[in-house]
Amino acid sequence: MKIARVADAFGERFWAQVDEDAGLAWRIASTFRTWAPAAAGGDTSGLRLAASPLSLATLRLLAPVEPGARIFGVGLNYLQHLTRLGRKEAPPHTIAYIKPESAVVDPGGEIAYPAITRQLDFEIELVAVVARELGETPRASDCLLGYTIGNDVSARDAGERLGTLDLFSQKALDRTAPIGPWIATRDLCGHVGQPDLQMRLSINGELRQQDRTSNMIFSIDELLDFVDARVTLHPGDLLFTGSTCGVGLEDGRFLRPGDRIEAEIEGIGVLTHWVGLPRVLLPNRRCGRLGLPD
Repeated sequence: MKIARVADAFGERFWAQVDEDAGLAWRIASTFRTWAPAAAGGDTSGLRLAASPLSLATLRLLAPVEPGARIFGVGLNYLQHLTRLGRKEAPPHTIAYIKPESAVVDPGGEIAYPAITRQLDFEIELVAVVARELGETPRASDCLLGYTIGNDVSARDAGERLGTLDLFSQKALDRTAPIGPWIATRDLCGHVGQPDLQMRLSINGELRQQDRTSNMIFSIDELLDFVDARVTLHPGDLLFTGSTCGVGLEDGRFLRPGDRIEAEIEGIGVLTHWVGLPRVLLPNRRCGRLGLPD
């Protein structure tokens, strides 16, 4: 089952079950916290679907994020990516960060080019969607509704002058986290345990990233437990699970204004977006030690 968050011609926003091939969508009448926990276990009776479908062509796809949900991300999760950056072995554990709501970009939307970077990078990632709190569930991934696609666009030169990571400036920038086009429930992604899905990212038609999600260093279950040990995960929360090799940081080919990006993950779909013009700060906003690039 695929579930999208959409807006109709009147601007009303709601969740819907979609049939991509038929081009149809059925509005979900109940609240996310009501239907998502049951749907995670395969019970769709709580969706309370509208009797008559809507045409997908009349709806605008939104990022599949429940209002008020948190967006977490982790890194250091694909060994081939790390070895290309000079690491010789897997890290002892992952690292994590939080993205604000303002970072989200809807499917087909424009990625902002922030004023604080000249090295805007791309990172395709499998994104896990939480349906219920992990609690005492033996396997954390059993609490997922399913997965969607994310592009963890990052300012690679943030913190360069400090000689250390500045994850806020790298990962929390306005309109730099495309998510979508919808959520594919776990039965479409392997159902139980670690997904084994092909993921591909192309820029202007050129393939730049390709890998399988089974090559993660830290499994989905381990990543969920890592975050939940620090911040209790709630229904609707999202987790970016790390990216593989082929990013601009490896060869210096960063994103440019006008670039068209297509991120595809097997069983989910294709997320398309493009890069906007660089932001220009107003003179009064360029005062002080802002950590701007030279």
